Amino acid sequence: IDTKKPFLGICVGMQLMASVGREHGDTPGFGWIAGEVAHLTVPDSSYKIPHMGWNDLRFDPAAHPVLKSLNPGDFAYFVHSYALRAQNSAHVLAHVDYGGPVTAIVGRDNLLGTQFHPEKSQRVGAAFISGFLNWRP
Repeated sequence: IDTKKPFLGICVGMQLMASVGREHGDTPGFGWIAGEVAHLTVPDSSYKIPHMGWNDLRFDPAAHPVLKSLNPGDFAYFVHSYALRAQNSAHVLAHVDYGGPVTAIVGRDNLLGTQFHPEKSQRVGAAFISGFLNWRP
């Protein structure tokens, strides 16, 4: 990967950045973010799978330049049944609580990935994409 060019993976695009996906058997990923993509685990039936709808992002704005355009607690739109479980917690830039922590944004070097859909996340999504487009790794 050219480390000078920003890369953004959205939803399944972020999941492909992992080492392995566990949906319908084990499938190798790109291995850019060490970890696995596994089925969401929820504590009880009050949490529906797929996780679909709005959820509040939890993060430290100082963790990454693109996050400076967002505020902790901003809501983003999710549609997924699988989630990336990164081996290195430093690669998890944001998470949401859906019966436990679920990775929402990963990143390292010139790579970023979102489990949520910025294109469906209205103001927050537009702010995230604008921050990404202005980012110079």
